[in-house]
Amino acid sequence: MVKKDLHAVRVLGPVDDTPLFPPSKTTTSDILSTGALEFVVLLHRTFNGRRKELLNNRISFQDKLDSGKVTFDFLPETEIIRTDPTWQGAILAPGLINRSTEITGPPLRNMLINALNADVNTYMTDFEDSLSPTWLNIVYGQVNLYDAIRDNINFVSENGKPYKLKNQFKNLSTIIVRPRGWHLEEKHLLIDGEPISASIFDFGLYFYHNAKKLIELGKGPYFYLPKMEHHLEAKLWNDIFNVAQDYLEIPRGTIRATVLIETLPAAFQMEEIIFQLRHHSSGLNCGRWDYIFSTIKKLKNLGPQYILPDRDRVTMTSPFMDAYVRLLINTCHRRGVHAMGGMAAQIPIKDDPKVNTQAMDKVRNDKIRELTKGHDGSWIAHPNLAVICNEVFINMGTPNQIFNIPTNINFNTISKELLNTKIENSEITLDGIKQNLDIGLRYMEAWLRGSGCTPINNLMEDAATAEVSRCQLYQWVKYKVKLNDTGETVTPQLTSGLLHEMVEKLAKESPCGPDNKFKIAGKFLLPEITGKHFSDFLTSLLYDEILKIEEEGTNVRTVSKL
Repeated sequence: MVKKDLHAVRVLGPVDDTPLFPPSKTTTSDILSTGALEFVVLLHRTFNGRRKELLNNRISFQDKLDSGKVTFDFLPETEIIRTDPTWQGAILAPGLINRSTEITGPPLRNMLINALNADVNTYMTDFEDSLSPTWLNIVYGQVNLYDAIRDNINFVSENGKPYKLKNQFKNLSTIIVRPRGWHLEEKHLLIDGEPISASIFDFGLYFYHNAKKLIELGKGPYFYLPKMEHHLEAKLWNDIFNVAQDYLEIPRGTIRATVLIETLPAAFQMEEIIFQLRHHSSGLNCGRWDYIFSTIKKLKNLGPQYILPDRDRVTMTSPFMDAYVRLLINTCHRRGVHAMGGMAAQIPIKDDPKVNTQAMDKVRNDKIRELTKGHDGSWIAHPNLAVICNEVFINMGTPNQIFNIPTNINFNTISKELLNTKIENSEITLDGIKQNLDIGLRYMEAWLRGSGCTPINNLMEDAATAEVSRCQLYQWVKYKVKLNDTGETVTPQLTSGLLHEMVEKLAKESPCGPDNKFKIAGKFLLPEITGKHFSDFLTSLLYDEILKIEEEGTNVRTVSKL
């Protein structure tokens, strides 16, 4: 049993009462009100013990997997869930029936307005992989959403550029908020001496302030749930949803949640995940880059047969990725919920029409593949890609194709197909190493400066692609891969030498001058790409460095002791 009070609760970091985006008068003190803090603290005290237990279960499973005590397969103890044809997910909720074009991005004020103005159906507003979790990014992300929902988000930027919604919020795309994953903490709020779960912090503040207003508008509250590895982690979310709805006297089943299947363990528990959330489920999504990252991470100690080639060779038609897509669509449609496609990370290339045409053709072909496979919608990273996705998915005719249950699944072999990482005509090259180092360093450096989504080589990159970069390098060093183009063996000396060269080059070229963070990024990346260490997540690895930078730059302190 826990009490609803703010004893032993400390808020670290600035809590201001001066509006940052006039004419809006909303501030962080409005978001971190006594009522909101009581709500998130209650959720944390009630459920954080289970969260930590489930995270420990991940470690235990990996240890058993590495030692050969367990293998990847469907769970025998939940066979009754998979074989029962009678249960279904929740009915489709208002604003979530047609999700054919879904844009993604962080809740930065200008990007929030641009995404809401895009010609899309839904908008995944991201507190996770595309947002660097500085205190201001997180709390003002909540401010921005609060204002957007109340048609109070228009503002003029520091350089004089006006940003304005093209219509009332209720007439724009439906927002689906992605809180941070179970593995992350928000260290600016301490409860009983420990940091609050970042998942609970992000969900709780958004839900507390906006749930009733969203219901009034017929727009939610809706969520995307990331990085889960077990159906009991979905059950934890479901229990939090029920408590949260009870607390605000909102009918259970009002919330909807789409789960990103972006870990290899979750691919073997898709039906169980929908089942655990069935009164709140709005489907599953193919989180392709995180899924590749998870596949490398989970199989990294099981032998060289799971080595993946240069990242450009790992596509959605690769055997293990194709199996994952087919199983996800079949599972979702049998259970009556959406099967969402993956990200098109391309951004327009303004100074090279020929290359831009090639990039947009690649987007179009990828979306055609998703529509043909049976997806109900797909992701884009830039508003200008909406026209392509819309042109493709209008051929669906209906608002979704949940009625279409693909039959291209052999349930006797699908578990092996999910682990088939052999890719024909693939190779590992010196350029592949350099590309991974370049993407990893550029992204980590931007993240340390407070930017969680960064244009790199005409793609809008987030944390997932940086994760793939460093995982591949770890894998290639561990198994002493021989490069197809030069014949060299990938060694710690090779990767570290190239890393040092690239750090110097990028630091010298950086528009940030001496304020760039490339040397810090290189320091953290070095043990990850030389086989000395393997961090579970880069974002967890770098988070304390953000706190250090904040403290040095903004004098972060205890501003409220409750």
